[in-house]
Amino acid sequence: MEDVVYRKVLLMVSELHRKGHQRLRIAPGLSPDGGEHWRCSITPITNISIKHGARLVDWEHLSAHYTSGAGAKYFDWSYAANLDPVKLALRFIEEFPLIAEAGRGSDWAYAGWYQEMLGLTHPDLLPIAYRDEGCPKDKLLTVGGSRTGVIIPLPPPGECAEALIEA
Repeated sequence: MEDVVYRKVLLMVSELHRKGHQRLRIAPGLSPDGGEHWRCSITPITNISIKHGARLVDWEHLSAHYTSGAGAKYFDWSYAANLDPVKLALRFIEEFPLIAEAGRGSDWAYAGWYQEMLGLTHPDLLPIAYRDEGCPKDKLLTVGGSRTGVIIPLPPPGECAEALIEA
């Protein structure tokens, strides 16, 4: 994996938080094909489970999905490879206005957790909340990079009471 390329998605979300969209969350994990690809969905807090702060409830509703299989073609944008996280955030707001608007507002608990997660995973680890062989329900694991055993505290819960999906 080219973890630095993939981390740009995480850095973009940090920029979205800086721009007033702190109610946007990530739901990161590994693809069901044996974990070949890292995935990161971006969705508002209203689509994140109250039982697990990094799990989607509705894959189709107000969710933008990135897969490492796309490399630097973020969200299938052919022009995005050379965009920095700030420009990616601006493009995200333009391309996904409904998601961006649903994620507008303050959520300092999550924004603080997010900055801690970025620090714990710096420079080349990726958080995961789901994978074929399961993940703990009380923390996030990491993949990529050269370090092992890095554990990330669970983010604050979402606002959706529906049954969560394992994507």
